[in-house]
Amino acid sequence: MRCGVRRSGAHRTHSGLAASTGTRRLLMATYEYLCSRCGPFDVKLTIGTAPKAYGCPVCAGAARRVYSSPSLRLTSHAVAALHAREEQAREAPAVVSQLPPHRRVHPHPALSRLPRL
Repeated sequence: MRCGVRRSGAHRTHSGLAASTGTRRLLMATYEYLCSRCGPFDVKLTIGTAPKAYGCPVCAGAARRVYSSPSLRLTSHAVAALHAREEQAREAPAVVSQLPPHRRVHPHPALSRLPRL
């Protein structure tokens, strides 16, 4: 299973809001989709960003959004930013135009004391 996508069963429990611990947190919601071939699955997205149709993680077919009771969770800003970057990279991956600069690697000093064969 991919990160952020969970297959749902017959019964789901929904967690409420988590308390913020001083760090900036973004509100995430779990949206449920129904694939006509594979059945229901959940996707965690930032509130307000859920499309009407989403690709099924199993067959990649279009799955329609199913409206159910909300499942909300506060997510740290760093995790939400990584999630957003990963979602963006699926559609438009970053292109590298040159090799990174060569860094000289200095061996560990203890390696010089090892026996030579």
